[in-house]
Amino acid sequence: MSSNSIRTDFPILATEVRGKPLVYLDNAATTQKPQCVIDAISHYYETQNSNVHRAAHYLADLATTAVESSRDKLAEFINAPAREEVIFTRGTTESINLIAGCLDSHLQPGDQILISHAEHHANIVPWQMLAARTGAQLIACNLLDSGDLDLDDFAQKLGPTTKLVAIGHVSNALGTLNPVRDIVQMAKAEGNKDTLVLLDGAQAVGHLSVDVQDLGCDFYAFSGHKMFGPTGIGVVWGRKALLEAMPPWQGGGEMIRTVSITESTYNELPYKYEAGTPNMAGIVGLGAAVDYLNTLPRDELQAQEDKLIAWTLSQLQQVPGIRLVGEPRQRIGAISFVHNEGHPHDLGTLLDQQGIAVRTGHHCAMPLMDHLKLPGTVRASFCLYNQQDDAQRFIDALHKAVTFL
Repeated sequence: MSSNSIRTDFPILATEVRGKPLVYLDNAATTQKPQCVIDAISHYYETQNSNVHRAAHYLADLATTAVESSRDKLAEFINAPAREEVIFTRGTTESINLIAGCLDSHLQPGDQILISHAEHHANIVPWQMLAARTGAQLIACNLLDSGDLDLDDFAQKLGPTTKLVAIGHVSNALGTLNPVRDIVQMAKAEGNKDTLVLLDGAQAVGHLSVDVQDLGCDFYAFSGHKMFGPTGIGVVWGRKALLEAMPPWQGGGEMIRTVSITESTYNELPYKYEAGTPNMAGIVGLGAAVDYLNTLPRDELQAQEDKLIAWTLSQLQQVPGIRLVGEPRQRIGAISFVHNEGHPHDLGTLLDQQGIAVRTGHHCAMPLMDHLKLPGTVRASFCLYNQQDDAQRFIDALHKAVTFL
């Protein structure tokens, strides 16, 4: 199956921008949606819309069945040992905040939380807040010039006081595919068995098959909108024993079993962490995205994408004034670069005028940009529906754009 045949599944890719066909290379920010996902959301609102779990009428039963069916699909999608370990959130950011908001008792003054300099703000700020509440220290491992994690520095900073490691599976800014299985094993080596590991999978799930049991992590967070599903929906997976031991994050409907004026008891998993009315249509749409991905030869399509990125990298090196930012050993999805003379925003605007959608700025990774001594980069990010024509038009447009800088 080719990316060309897949494109017809995504209606927005037929859009014209200023009289030119859209070339969408902003997939690390959000992916476009196939028609089947759009239809699933419409079908839910047209035929099933009701609040879930709380009523004995026909529509409520349909809605509950649809939502819980999606939970089953997500559990299978990431090979979760149990469906009740799949918690629905608004996205990766809320998923990480949920875990960070429930780990106060796991930390004490002097303990360490270990991240990297390449993390998205959503995998930094919640840990800063947790450290401030508990007296723990947040530290970051260094990066190599290539953009890869410095595993020697990571190993050196690991120690008996490291109680939490939080690392991105794939860098949103550089596309670096981190050796997360090795990182988990290092974090949980002899002497650190109570170290918890959270992986930010936002940039991975749309490209790679994810098996949380194989990875060995304790928590895995991701968003629907980066895997061809709706916005406003995401998942955090956690080990059942940990989720049962942790306190609830938010209070209100759904997460309770009994309530009195003076005290409450809490619901079982997964509802203990799903306070309030969930995003039912979003959950249904995410289930449809999983169904869609399961119909595709994902390994074959990823191999095609890897070739497309390799070709694009080779061509970028021939564009006057362009400098690649990060050349990791393994790359997924994203390419970052700068021009010696022009600001990233100017270059992004010149590309947009030719129908090319890219992202410019710090990509919610300001510590990384500080480390690189850059104000930001231009990021072109690919996915399974991008094809050779997209890459060629991007390179041609870039050659033209740099003549104006």
